[in-house]
Amino acid sequence: MNFIDEAYLEVRAGDGGSGASSFRREKYIPFGGPDGGDGGKGGNILFKVNQNTNTLIDFQNKKIFEAKNGQKGSGKNKSGADGDDLVIHVPKGTVIYDNLTNEELMDCTDENLEYLIVKGGEGGHGNARFKSATNRAPRKSTPGFKGEVRSLRLELKSLADVGLVGFPNAGKSTFLNHVSSAKPKIGNYPFTTLRPHLGTIKGNESSYVIADIPGLIEGASDGAGLGIKFLKHISRTGLLLIFVDLFSSENLSPLDQINSLQKELEAYKDDLTQKISWIVCNKVDLLKDEDVKKIEKEIQSALNTKDVFMISAFTGKGTRELLNKLETEVCKS
Repeated sequence: MNFIDEAYLEVRAGDGGSGASSFRREKYIPFGGPDGGDGGKGGNILFKVNQNTNTLIDFQNKKIFEAKNGQKGSGKNKSGADGDDLVIHVPKGTVIYDNLTNEELMDCTDENLEYLIVKGGEGGHGNARFKSATNRAPRKSTPGFKGEVRSLRLELKSLADVGLVGFPNAGKSTFLNHVSSAKPKIGNYPFTTLRPHLGTIKGNESSYVIADIPGLIEGASDGAGLGIKFLKHISRTGLLLIFVDLFSSENLSPLDQINSLQKELEAYKDDLTQKISWIVCNKVDLLKDEDVKKIEKEIQSALNTKDVFMISAFTGKGTRELLNKLETEVCKS
């Protein structure tokens, strides 16, 4: 299935039905009073979270959604039936914006709620409503009101506790594949990961979700490569793991990689450097132990942090210690 994380659509609530202009006409009662019923209310349009979907692909071919109109009123004071509401199902984490004003309308994160986005029009009044002491035979009735119409932009932001950030081929997918049930594609070329992957980690006492996004490149926050398209998927996470490739094909030092990645995170509109971030140095299996320890001390000294983890996603070395610390941190928040 293709992963689509943005969609544009128009939603049209139902119109209210017209009120009826009618008079009671029965045998022996030739001049009965007004008995026109009210029109029915137009249907609303609501959004609801569907836990079984994780893409907005359903909105690629269908762009207009319309709820049912209310029915017209009729004689004998019969009101028209209300139009059925339309419920649109979206993945958890879908943010709904007004496409004309860019106003955020809803953040669909609770599967138990229905998010009302446009309201149906009220039904019109039948002529029975206008009967009075001075006007016993009113012919006046009113049409129903129009339902609300809105142009929307849907943006899917993955919900995860931990986000993985790094250059292409830093080993994020290998790590996620090793420690979770997720099976992201792995390969030794740029942009192996072309969509965010979510993996559930089962800890000793709890579980949490890790999001792996496509590797960033320099200029990602300005739209280069695939990074800008997916940085939003880590905007909700409370903790970032900055993956460093100790065996970089670009011959970038660990500190150069960290500085470049932090620059892209800072330049992103939400300034992702505000989040807690840990450094994860991968591919220790390709270096001597003394070189690994030297690099670890250099990073700790340069960044004034002890949150530096030396691992091999391929062999699993160091991953258990990292996962234990992650579980403690995630459960604390």
